Amino acid sequence: MKKYFSALAVILVITLTSCTEEKKADIKFAESEFDFGTIKQGDKVNHTFSFENKGNDDLIITNAMGSCGCTVPDYPKEAIKPNAKADIKVSFNSAGKEGDQTKSVTIYSNAKDSIVVLKIKAHIEK
Repeated sequence: MKKYFSALAVILVITLTSCTEEKKADIKFAESEFDFGTIKQGDKVNHTFSFENKGNDDLIITNAMGSCGCTVPDYPKEAIKPNAKADIKVSFNSAGKEGDQTKSVTIYSNAKDSIVVLKIKAHIEK
């Protein structure tokens, strides 16, 4: 009888722990890369990357950094609720640049994938 109750207790513990869902934010972008195509040297262009919190906890973006001073992200500072959508606007200044350019924005958050890299591209003509 003791073995029966011990086995039942083990099964109960396994069942309860496997049913517990971990609370975690999950950031999912509609796109992770954008190509501006051909632009003229000195043009200032913007693109908005849309995303959704597909997790079951609030998403908090702690930082967003461009790969250089010419690439500047503007990101939400408030928590994004589960299933809510938001945007990150990326501005790119092509002054002093020429030819094919690829820049990145690194997003830091409390999501499952805590670091996400977005890319922008452009061909810059003088």
